Amino acid sequence: MNTRVKWLDNMSFIGESGSGHSVVMDGPPEHGGRNLGVRPMEMLLLGLGGCASFDVVSMLKKSKQDIQDCEVEITAERAETEPKVFTKIHLHFVISGNDISEKRVARAIELSADKYCSASIMLGELAKITHDYEIK
Repeated sequence: MNTRVKWLDNMSFIGESGSGHSVVMDGPPEHGGRNLGVRPMEMLLLGLGGCASFDVVSMLKKSKQDIQDCEVEITAERAETEPKVFTKIHLHFVISGNDISEKRVARAIELSADKYCSASIMLGELAKITHDYEIK
């Protein structure tokens, strides 16, 4: 897997993925940025949410669940001092569909967290990661 980050100006950067997609990252004005894009640490959380959601949706579909929507709301706390690593991360899944099995949702989230989601397992080496869910 290869990616590239190129400095644009001020504190703006463009990240280019090996699969041909780009994303703008920028800092807040108080750090020389212009607030034109997501912060790099936010990107880590977005990657975690994408990885976990991919797993959960995939497993629920494979188990024949009539899933209509999946959102994950992620909250995180960072250390007070440098390096300001994540210390706590919480993922709240909101699953919508028809006759969704609570047992299957719980199992999909557990398998993602413990076995399949590389981002979760890697970030979990430093941060305490918790999960919960609701079914609508």
